[in-house]
Amino acid sequence: MQRSTGAILSSSALAVALALTGCGTGTGATSTGSSATATSTATSTAASAAGAEANGTEAATTTAGTTLFADGASHSVSITWNADDYAAMIAAYEADGSKDWITANITIDGTLVSNIGVRLKGNSTLRSLSGGSDMGGPGGTSAGISSDVPESLPLLIDFDKYVDAQTYEGLTQLSLRPGSPVLNEALALALTATSGQATQRYAYTTYSVNGSATQTRLLVENPDEAYADSLFDTDGVLYKADAESSFTYQGDDLATYEEQFKQLNAKKTADVQPVVDSLRWLSEASDEEFDAQLGEWVDVESFARYTATMNLLVNGDDMAGPGQNYYLWYDLGTKKISVISWDLNLAMTGNAAASPDEQLSIGGGGNGAGGGGGGAMRPPGQNDDAGAPLAGSGRGGNELKERFLASAAFQTAYDDAYAELYQQLYASGTAAGLLDAIAAVVPSSDGLTADELAAETETLRTFLQERTDGLRAAAAS
Repeated sequence: MQRSTGAILSSSALAVALALTGCGTGTGATSTGSSATATSTATSTAASAAGAEANGTEAATTTAGTTLFADGASHSVSITWNADDYAAMIAAYEADGSKDWITANITIDGTLVSNIGVRLKGNSTLRSLSGGSDMGGPGGTSAGISSDVPESLPLLIDFDKYVDAQTYEGLTQLSLRPGSPVLNEALALALTATSGQATQRYAYTTYSVNGSATQTRLLVENPDEAYADSLFDTDGVLYKADAESSFTYQGDDLATYEEQFKQLNAKKTADVQPVVDSLRWLSEASDEEFDAQLGEWVDVESFARYTATMNLLVNGDDMAGPGQNYYLWYDLGTKKISVISWDLNLAMTGNAAASPDEQLSIGGGGNGAGGGGGGAMRPPGQNDDAGAPLAGSGRGGNELKERFLASAAFQTAYDDAYAELYQQLYASGTAAGLLDAIAAVVPSSDGLTADELAAETETLRTFLQERTDGLRAAAAS
């Protein structure tokens, strides 16, 4: 259904006055929909000395003077690995898409952590390594990766892959994000946190591999068991949607879903059954039943804020995008599901004039690879205009999101969330202020000059102004 932009943006909603926060936090805060406090992940105190041994090596003890995600801080990270191991990792991916682990050492702000695991991370971003084209967008979003330039590649860093219980400042895993300086992703994370929704923390760093020239890269905490256990102040189970997952009911065999929705915590006391049950209900519910019963299965207020946020950020690669970028949180108390965003590197790179009623897409129906163009989302399994599968899993669309946005029963919930978040994030000037705070601590490197950073900042600032002005004008019309 089409919605009146003016009605959405002029509806009565709480205007929240916010002090501008530092860019380095990116932490979750109060989750309005579940009335729980998100602490975003494991605490960032100094890393514990694990006494367990693996491969004959004890877990490292780090004594970093400041936390990795401290406000206003940027960092220095270098990785060393065996060149033959790296070549084998690349060959495996080129052969069949395998993402094999290799052993490496990492130095963060002068602190060495040995025998960590690293592997390639990403899906559409990595396609160029095997002869495809990546989804590079404005602002260095994901363009420019090459196996000939190891420091350009996105990685998953796992501190306890080979040394049991080894951590860095309490963190088990970090995601080294593609592109540079990806101001849009950092800003999207910061805005999500500012809105009170659960997200991930991040930090900027200069980065090198085996003594290479440095690049400016973004590190983001990778959700793991500790992240899941400390995400809210209520007990629950966190599931990561795989890039090849399908948000559809596929029968009652739990094994069908276990790879598609990876369970991160509570593995001894819970399983993927809540996801299966919700998908079965969704597949069987008539429109009338969907409207009447959704609140029994989904935290509606939280979901309204999620969907509104994805539109405000012009992110077409969310839970309905081809990358299947989202986490599901199942609250053991309320027995309801919430959605947590992930992988925002295509946010704020598409159509700044997208209206609140548009379902955004990539790979067709909008602005294409820039991500987040306006347009109707393609149904699952549909190909792009050239007849090729969409990037990532080849699946676009999400029945839950599409039915929610099409239902008159939930229009008020979405409209109110949108109006509040627009005021909080854009009209108040918060987005522009956060951009300034982020840009102020992004470090220059061999791959990023101060002038290049300034140009990227102005590009994003222009987008923010166009987004704000466009929504304001639409509301007044």
